[in-house]
Amino acid sequence: MSRKCEICGKGTIAGNNVPRKGQAKKAGGVGQHIGVTTKRVFKPNIVKVRAMVAGRVKNITMCTRCLRSSKVEKV
Repeated sequence: MSRKCEICGKGTIAGNNVPRKGQAKKAGGVGQHIGVTTKRVFKPNIVKVRAMVAGRVKNITMCTRCLRSSKVEKV
């Protein structure tokens, strides 16, 4: 199962882990220091759903945001 919504096309996105050390200036510290960034992956919340698509019942994979907003009719 690919991690992609068949309705809106939402998929995995690459980003960075940014470790921040030290107490923030707002909280009375000397400021936060950023360490070495490493790559990470943001994955969408994908679920398998039986839905009515073009008048036929079909198993599709969709994100929970599309499911919550009723973009397709569940069966």
